[in-house]
Amino acid sequence: MFIDTQMRDIDLRDAGDFAKQLEDVGFDAVWTFEARQDPFLPLIACANATERLEIGTNIAVALARSPFVTAQVAWDLQKASRGRFHLGLGTQVKAHVVRRFSMPFDHPAARITDYIRCVRAIWETFQNDTPANYEGPFYQYQLITPQLNPGPIEQPDIPIYLAGVNPRMCRAAGEVADGFHVHPMHTIDYLKEVVRPALDEGAKMRGMGVDDLKIQTMCWIIASDDQVEIDDKIAQVRQEIAFYGSTPNYRRLLEFHDYGALGKELSHKMRNGHYDEMPAMVPDALVDLMTVVAKPVAAGAAVRQRYEGLLDRVTPYYPLDLTGNGTAQWSSFIAAYKNAIPTTV
Repeated sequence: MFIDTQMRDIDLRDAGDFAKQLEDVGFDAVWTFEARQDPFLPLIACANATERLEIGTNIAVALARSPFVTAQVAWDLQKASRGRFHLGLGTQVKAHVVRRFSMPFDHPAARITDYIRCVRAIWETFQNDTPANYEGPFYQYQLITPQLNPGPIEQPDIPIYLAGVNPRMCRAAGEVADGFHVHPMHTIDYLKEVVRPALDEGAKMRGMGVDDLKIQTMCWIIASDDQVEIDDKIAQVRQEIAFYGSTPNYRRLLEFHDYGALGKELSHKMRNGHYDEMPAMVPDALVDLMTVVAKPVAAGAAVRQRYEGLLDRVTPYYPLDLTGNGTAQWSSFIAAYKNAIPTTV
């Protein structure tokens, strides 16, 4: 199992140096995501500053971009990183795609399935000069000229990850993707009983199974022996759960754990602007299901043992602090994670 980290809200001038720090500490990959910054821009600096560290998006909003735009930037990053790039895609929700990105949003699982197939058709042209003749239900790729074809690269097999929560998106990932980004809003039982079976169902459509996919997640990790700090971070997690839980997309998870009514109540509070009241509505039991809390010396092993046999990659949700003794703390965490004795899931 790999241990990764994330990069967010960073000055692009600092991205390369930060990535080199992450590599030196021992992380296996760094992921960017689409929020306040473009997810692809920092990765070119990361690729140029490192030799071993893998890089990827978790996630880039696919439906905000044409397949060709995504295929082209991914190709550039794969070449620059010498084969270390992972393309993580997600659909986002309708309100953001339509009202923020001014793009169409309908049948998201079917649309993203078509999108990924179109991206792969474009890569086939780049690598093998295959004619541009993709015709899908949502996307078409039927024109390219020699002047616009970047040509082959040494490592053309770029892994595509798809993000999701609900069974339909999991099946789509199994059907067309190489990997799956599990949302931090998850539990071990939900992984076992919903996510992995749905991935397996989709993968069987192409003669594969869930174990042929690479599964990654961000998770809430609280590594501390200071109760005040623990309480403060649990409050942050509770706020995150309240925010995500207010969105109907995550209601399936809440319903799975008999908190369906909570999702509707959170949505009502969000619509009426009562944001401050939402975190207190999230019960301790739900926080416990989604959070790893352990002393610093035990946290790495606790995370590894929690996900062994279920996932291939784990990423702490919160950004890293590499100042002071932070580097030593994270190095110890990574060593404990990688050396942990696996337990039966």
